[in-house]
Amino acid sequence: KKKFAVKEYTDAEYAAELKRIEDAFTPLVIECIRLKRALRIGTNHGSLSDRIMNRYGDTPLGMVESALEFARICRKHDFHNFKFSMKSSNPKVMIECYRLLVARLEQEGPDWTYPIHLGVTEAGEGEDGRIKSAIGIGSLLCDGLGDTIRVSLTEDSPREIEVCNDLLAQIPLLTVGRGVLTAPWRRAEDRPPCQNSFPFDPFRYERRQTPEIELADGVKCGGEQTVRVVVTRATWEKVAPKIRPKDDVKPEAIYEDLEVAELDPTQDFEINCDTQLVTVKDGLSLPPIAAFRLLAARLKRLGRSNPILLKDCLNLGIEVASPLTPSLSPSDGERVAKPGEGNVWSLEPKIALLRASVVIGSLLADGIGDAILVRGEPGAGQSLRLAYNILQAAGCRSFKTDYVACPSCGRTLFNLQTVTARIKERTQHLKGVKIAVMGCIVNGPGEMADADFGYVGGAPGKINLYVGKTAVKFNIPEAEAVDRLVDLVREHGKWVEPEEKAMAAV
Repeated sequence: KKKFAVKEYTDAEYAAELKRIEDAFTPLVIECIRLKRALRIGTNHGSLSDRIMNRYGDTPLGMVESALEFARICRKHDFHNFKFSMKSSNPKVMIECYRLLVARLEQEGPDWTYPIHLGVTEAGEGEDGRIKSAIGIGSLLCDGLGDTIRVSLTEDSPREIEVCNDLLAQIPLLTVGRGVLTAPWRRAEDRPPCQNSFPFDPFRYERRQTPEIELADGVKCGGEQTVRVVVTRATWEKVAPKIRPKDDVKPEAIYEDLEVAELDPTQDFEINCDTQLVTVKDGLSLPPIAAFRLLAARLKRLGRSNPILLKDCLNLGIEVASPLTPSLSPSDGERVAKPGEGNVWSLEPKIALLRASVVIGSLLADGIGDAILVRGEPGAGQSLRLAYNILQAAGCRSFKTDYVACPSCGRTLFNLQTVTARIKERTQHLKGVKIAVMGCIVNGPGEMADADFGYVGGAPGKINLYVGKTAVKFNIPEAEAVDRLVDLVREHGKWVEPEEKAMAAV
């Protein structure tokens, strides 16, 4: 049982713990063999054993090594009908875990090619849940990883399947021309020559180092600055009249006013200084993720550290015109973009959300990007909100409350959708606070990982409240639990009184 104990395990003690696990786990393996059943070996970020925690920490490496211990027991009994799952509600952690897992499987040998299940656990609901899932799952699918997926939403289950299908349909469109800066998990000696100067560490997040520059009047980007939000002039003209200075969601620069160098990373180029903002030029046939990785790699090879402006699409009108993407033909009345215009066709909002989240979120998770521009979303206010939501989901900015909420299952002890909505209604203005809503105590305390506060079903009609990973209030009647959660937030100095959000009208 996990006790969060700090202990230095000797090799003998560690081996004894492994033997204890093997004795407990082997009967299940034998039963799977007898019944010809499959097994999923999954580790949860935040639920690692004290033994793993004390040797590896609460890290992606600890998650991977924990899973491999169980896999070795399966193999010892010649049982190979299993797959791996690395569960985290943090897309960056999830991406690192799966890449590291695949690298470790390759190190173990050619007969360790077991399937992998992808998912961002407890992603929540609505736009936020879809964005988190698209960043984590979509990024790895674009890397060529994953055999099964689940989008874990606090919604009716059929909606998960719809999002899965929509996401899977976009991956081929985002990976055409693969082989250019893909497969980042592979060892350097196994990569093609062009990939050996990879522009980021695929196994550990570190933001790409850039100088600080002036993006617009009073707005800096690069260096230690937060990732900035850029909009087109058309978007600016629609949303600017409705923005108040104190609003968190607002444009920070106009794309057409920027002195940005638009570069073709497939060709040689020269940059004379590090303080020039750069981006990938529109109209390239290279998929955007590969294009921006290649741009970062070429800058690294030139010894340059210019800030990079990320785009969710490289002139989508041209991408759609390609015979490789016939399913995205524009509807009647939409104008076809011409090369060099910088205009794009509008996508269906749910598709625009997934594409932008995969492209921009993947690059941000790799530490690439100092400003972002979302153009595929048709609505001005929606595109601005989407940009900020992607930054929050990728862990780059915090402008609102973050929620970790599980989907329903047979163990759920209350109506998750109703309760989550009530909690959001009371707490959605708490900028920088993360709240977990968990249906039961089986996986809840571990899967909510780095949440500030937790609302967890403890028994039918009873709720336990957490601060971090520590349960502090027990068996609270469900009718009182949301009020008590608010009281708990107050007690810990995280509460502020709500005010109306002007962006609701955008």
